[in-house]
Amino acid sequence: MQRSMPQRGDHMMKVYETYADTLFRIAMVHLGRREDAEEATQDTFIKLMEKAPTFNDAEHQKAWLIRVITNHCKSLLGRGWRKREVKLEGADPLTTDNPEDQALIELVLSLPVKYRSVVHLYYYEDYPIREISEILQISESAVKMRLKRGRQLLKLELEGEESL
Repeated sequence: MQRSMPQRGDHMMKVYETYADTLFRIAMVHLGRREDAEEATQDTFIKLMEKAPTFNDAEHQKAWLIRVITNHCKSLLGRGWRKREVKLEGADPLTTDNPEDQALIELVLSLPVKYRSVVHLYYYEDYPIREISEILQISESAVKMRLKRGRQLLKLELEGEESL
């Protein structure tokens, strides 16, 4: 008689199904290209399997995954090959059916990375400032300042579009 014990693969599939969309969106915010975001998401889950850290709860696990993908995206952005690459026309961007939402997504994606990541975590992932501070390993005042400056940049862009 064979016992039916939960496999490690089943657990990983659950974790993947739970967090893949969130991690993909974070990678898209940082990297701006679907292919790069997919690769970063895969690399994050590979790191989870390799390291197999012990987590206190689901929120701890989610914060760890976000930290890993954020660091991975930063390292990808800093590599020389990315600076020399040629953007392909017609690449599959992050899209939505609502034209106003699409315009806002494009504005957020046009922000510098340090503002983009904070704005995304705060407004799209609903993280409080304290948790963003822990995830990005910056002070709470730095998070607040980046949010403020990111909002100012978005406001300037939105006001500029309205005057056209």
